[in-house]
Amino acid sequence: MSNSKLKKGTALRNNWKKIAYPVVIVAGIAGLSGCRDDAQVASHNLSKAADNFEINRRVVFYNGITNDYMLTVEGRCSIKADGADRQLEVTCKTGENKYKKHFLGLSDNISYIAEQLEGADVNTYHHRVTFKPQSIIPNIDFRGDLRQMEKALTPD
Repeated sequence: MSNSKLKKGTALRNNWKKIAYPVVIVAGIAGLSGCRDDAQVASHNLSKAADNFEINRRVVFYNGITNDYMLTVEGRCSIKADGADRQLEVTCKTGENKYKKHFLGLSDNISYIAEQLEGADVNTYHHRVTFKPQSIIPNIDFRGDLRQMEKALTPD
């Protein structure tokens, strides 16, 4: 067998790997998410939009025994149900860099309704992914006495 035939075979194998890996990855992703219904994709994208404070909502808590409304929270809010603590966490954007967070306990007689107040334009073909590089670097708050820190860091 000549060297040129060996080189062609090696080149073919290397090119095959370069082509096969991306094809397998794309096929795998398509297989995992390609069979989702339009409603499932829209629901995912609406939730993502709400978590980015783009959806106007009204959350109403009521007492199921007395039929009284207890609290209403309205605005661009993200909702997270915490089953372990039996509470609902509602975080709302109130200004450019201002937010409020409400913790609302749930019980056998306390329920809530979360209503989206207006329609939102979302894609039913592609899942929305948010990439926010600013969140990779943390915002560190320093609390303490610089003299005590200096003492702690200075060898005796």
